[in-house]
Amino acid sequence: MSRSERPLEGLRVIELGQLLAGPFTGTILSYFGAEVIKVEPPAGDPIRGWRILRDGTSLWYYSLGRNKKSVTLDLKTDRGRELAGRLLDTADVVVENFRPGLMESWGLGPADMKARNPGLIYARISGYGQDGPYASKPGYASVTEGFGGFRYINGIPGQPPVRTNISMGDTLSAIHAALGIALALIQRTKPGGDGEGQVIDVALYESVYNLMEGIVPEFDGAGAVREPSGTTVTGIVPTNTYRCDDGKYVVIGGNGDSIFKRLMTAAGRSDMAENPAMADNAGRVQHEVEIDEALALWCAGHSSTHIINTLEEARVPVGPIYSVEDMLADPHYQARGLFETVEIDGEPLKIPAIMPKMNGTPGRTDFPGQPIGSHNDEVLRDILELGDDELAALREEGVIGG
Repeated sequence: MSRSERPLEGLRVIELGQLLAGPFTGTILSYFGAEVIKVEPPAGDPIRGWRILRDGTSLWYYSLGRNKKSVTLDLKTDRGRELAGRLLDTADVVVENFRPGLMESWGLGPADMKARNPGLIYARISGYGQDGPYASKPGYASVTEGFGGFRYINGIPGQPPVRTNISMGDTLSAIHAALGIALALIQRTKPGGDGEGQVIDVALYESVYNLMEGIVPEFDGAGAVREPSGTTVTGIVPTNTYRCDDGKYVVIGGNGDSIFKRLMTAAGRSDMAENPAMADNAGRVQHEVEIDEALALWCAGHSSTHIINTLEEARVPVGPIYSVEDMLADPHYQARGLFETVEIDGEPLKIPAIMPKMNGTPGRTDFPGQPIGSHNDEVLRDILELGDDELAALREEGVIGG
């Protein structure tokens, strides 16, 4: 793997908070070269114990915690907060996902830190944002995906809205936070600028809301409320998921005018391919049921491999529904370098690469998530210049754990 310089090298990020939105922001930044110091309580970030464990540590954490230095500080103590503040004094960026107001109550809010470190970029992630009538509400991804509109438009009409089997709102918010940090870094270094940082206020529900395409102007301009549509997309035909005779599903996107002709010809329905009433999307929307029935019948009579091969030859967008097992076996995933291997207690473990791919300054994994507090001495000695006696006292007081 290339050891070329990465775009964020030389930047120091202090990651506060826990679980997913804040930590995944730190993961993205560390992958692209930032020095990320993860500050966690002496017992560790709870996500270390989530889902499938190996020797007491989540397999997920080896991915989420990659490239980060782990420092334990009890932020409920005066001494822990004082040391955290001193770390922020040295930082370019801080990422936190505590409830709004908590950092201010600790004397570590943006106004406090601006006086001490004017260049600090302060990224905040919460359920509903730092202001507004709902700012103080607790907001996990599951709840904010509903509030942000995503759950309403997903599922089968007449049935309970469904959720994706991931914390999508958290991951989306992390990507938004990383984008905001990149923009703030550009602004901070512009010629003629004052070199000051700024606050980035990311709300989980707003990150979800950012995916909602045209639903606002469609409602405001035409009174149309986008409803759930099962496996289709409202107003775009045909685009759907079809079951094949081997029990597998394929996704077909035939909604371009010329693509539709090639699709229906390949499916043995040249009558539909040449039907003037189906020549454009507006016409196909009026005939959605009969088009879908024709494609469902065709797919039901063939294997998924046959359908995919036939449509790829006809240059029609088509693809399988992949499990993670399928991804790991697929040559395209492998050729694109989407898996990286780290070593855990002498055993290899695959973790996902992080996008985007950059040809000049690519990101990389240097090491997997490390044990709780494994960088206490390095950070507290080298950066904060604490001596042996001070470190011993902090351990005895429980500020940094045992």
